[in-house]
Amino acid sequence: MNADALRRTDPEMTALLAEERKRQADTLALIPSENYASRAVEEATGCCLANKYSEGYPGRRYYQGQAVIDKCETLGIQRAKALFAADHANLQPYSGSVGVLATYFAAGCRPGDTIMGLSLAHGGHLSHGHSVNITGRIFNSVQYGVARETERLDYDEIEKLALECKPKVLMAGGSAYPRVFDFPRFRAIADKVGAIFIVDISHIAGLVVGGSHPSPVPHADIVVTTTHKTLRGPRGALIVCKDAFAKAVDRAVFPLLQGGPHQHTQAAIAVALKEAASPKFKEYAHQIVKNAQAMARVLADDGMRIVSGGTDNHLLLVDLQKKNINGKDAAVLLESVGLVCNANMIPYDPGTAAKPSGIRLGTPAITTRGMKEPDCERVGHLIARAINQRDHPAALAAIHEEVRELCRKFPIPEVMV
Repeated sequence: MNADALRRTDPEMTALLAEERKRQADTLALIPSENYASRAVEEATGCCLANKYSEGYPGRRYYQGQAVIDKCETLGIQRAKALFAADHANLQPYSGSVGVLATYFAAGCRPGDTIMGLSLAHGGHLSHGHSVNITGRIFNSVQYGVARETERLDYDEIEKLALECKPKVLMAGGSAYPRVFDFPRFRAIADKVGAIFIVDISHIAGLVVGGSHPSPVPHADIVVTTTHKTLRGPRGALIVCKDAFAKAVDRAVFPLLQGGPHQHTQAAIAVALKEAASPKFKEYAHQIVKNAQAMARVLADDGMRIVSGGTDNHLLLVDLQKKNINGKDAAVLLESVGLVCNANMIPYDPGTAAKPSGIRLGTPAITTRGMKEPDCERVGHLIARAINQRDHPAALAAIHEEVRELCRKFPIPEVMV
């Protein structure tokens, strides 16, 4: 449905979408898990493939009328295999959480089996075995963390824990870990305890394919990722794996966990994968990291403590205890001046999930808008000024105007390649 049809059919929704597009244009997205998809990806997400039901896989469907659908899905699979240098790819998971759950079953896990992943409080993800998530309820979840002194993964301790619990699956990856993952070391630990090695690269997939973070694909049995973060696609997920796990992965996604795939989303993923294969995307992936490091330096110079001492990727965790403000209040404050981030717990946080001690900042979206290191340093200064001058309305108004100026200088692009 084109914009004119939507305006005629549903003016209320049209107005809301325009309001949200304006909000995105007039604020800076600093949440590490958010990005801007190209207009081409948006068009594919809203295409006619949404009209077709296509349970099964190319060449093995349960309904007729699949000739074009099979070509579209096969194109996406080929692009994923080429981009990630993988044996097999599945683009059908509806979301990252469903994709992660599918990988456990593909690894042969049954209810009660032991899985081992990074604790959410230390930078992991709910789907890596947290007690409130289904993965922590149907499996015996053992969680590892970061060292108190360094706030980085202690691989000797991870190995020791793995030897004690003998997990069926060893999971690497997270949603708030700012350092490089040592995939070869994880592989060695998995082999030592006889575990299947799975990696969730939902946050760093774009960095992996862009060459600014090591790839887990040569080391892992199965790799899962969302497609809408640093990969800059639609909200979806994909799984790549070694040939030995191909059939198990496909069966775990369908029919075990899902019904008919969202073919319009798969088409949009395929478009994003083509964009990510361009030389320009590699430049983008490296710029994300440089931008995050530039912002971290400015905040550290202002007296804020950067968890683990810095960042190797697209995100940084900022401990605000020295500023006498909790992460939630800081996130609300920053949004009021057009800087959109999220409250986040830090390792060994004395606060609560509702009022943690930190905020999580990321540079994927502002890098998409074209910002370089000097611009990200300026954003860092704006963050510091807002927190330091939070009781001065006139100062906050001036900061907000500077943010609007940056938004005008760096509009959201429609074309990514």
